[in-house]
Amino acid sequence: MSISASPECCTQLAREPMTAEQADQVVPVLRALADPVRLRLMSMVLSHENAEACACDLLPAFDLSQPTISHHLKVLHESGLLDREKRGVWVYYRARPAAIESIAALFTTEMALR
Repeated sequence: MSISASPECCTQLAREPMTAEQADQVVPVLRALADPVRLRLMSMVLSHENAEACACDLLPAFDLSQPTISHHLKVLHESGLLDREKRGVWVYYRARPAAIESIAALFTTEMALR
């Protein structure tokens, strides 16, 4: 299940309580980001030019096997945070802007927290 960029999906937590359906949509994304390797992978993809990175650029940053990194990237893709495209023998991952904006909107408040 992927997160939607629609306002029904992701209400601002500080504005009104989240419905059970909204929570069910958001939880898989938050679970995907709760893993340190996936959080780092997401950060690496986002920090690359155009928020896109080749798997070949991501692998050297970890002391993990290629299948393990591929699994983590698959989880990020299935959660709706990344798109992927095969080009030759490599897979390129691109952050989904709407999903990132929806996650950010969860924690946006209209008034400063004190």
